[in-house]
Amino acid sequence: MTSEVPVYVEVAAKVSPLEPFRDIFIAQLGAIGFESFSETELGFEAYIQQEGFSKDQLDAALAWEGVECSYELREIEQVNWNEEWEKNFDPIEVDGRVYIRAPFHQERTGFEYPMLIEPKMSFGTGHHQTTHMMIQWLLETSTEGMRVLDMGCGTGILGILAGMRGASHVHGIDIDTWCIENTLENALRNDVDMSAVVGGADALVESYDVICANINLNVLLADMKRYADALSSGGTIFFSGFYQENIPALREAAEAVGLRYEGVKEREQWRSIKMTK
Repeated sequence: MTSEVPVYVEVAAKVSPLEPFRDIFIAQLGAIGFESFSETELGFEAYIQQEGFSKDQLDAALAWEGVECSYELREIEQVNWNEEWEKNFDPIEVDGRVYIRAPFHQERTGFEYPMLIEPKMSFGTGHHQTTHMMIQWLLETSTEGMRVLDMGCGTGILGILAGMRGASHVHGIDIDTWCIENTLENALRNDVDMSAVVGGADALVESYDVICANINLNVLLADMKRYADALSSGGTIFFSGFYQENIPALREAAEAVGLRYEGVKEREQWRSIKMTK
């Protein structure tokens, strides 16, 4: 008896303006069950099992005032995920200290923090400039003996790095069940003890010494008080996923709940800021 091969729907989308809306749309599709994504020159390709596909949900997720987004649909019987990931995921090197690779990449030596990641989604693989800056912040921050939260953990890279750097407790939260499963798998691959749960700011029930929140601006603003309440006195929180022009609004919201601005990182058009309590 042969098992039935799942039928997938491929969405080939074109987005204008491309940035930051490609990443925003990918995040929104991930929240409605899409399993994998590939970036293209003009947009992206996204995949979901046919039984979970809803055109109405797709249209709602890709609707954004002032943004043009067109797409084509195609049914395919099988997706070679390894092939898709290999086409779209290069090894990542950050400041000569962190080397992140997939199983199909060649191993390299000489790095303090070599990391093996199964990059099943485009988010959190370190390609995105915002993740790159968060890795840099963590390299500059002592997490030895600290309680660390990876908020919007994706593939778990930030939490795993904190664990490698001696954190006593590492926890991840993400709205996507699939991301939680992938985070736990990747933590195991890298011998890091990390817990993770499905949820949003409502899942913040503990306190942390370090919080990494690499999420879109609207979520950061809406949940700012929850983040501040979850941060220990003297703790540090890193925000990423926005532009220079967004910093005043973000600082105002953060300072209104008792956080202090400490600095900013820049990578292309993206910004990431450090705040303390």
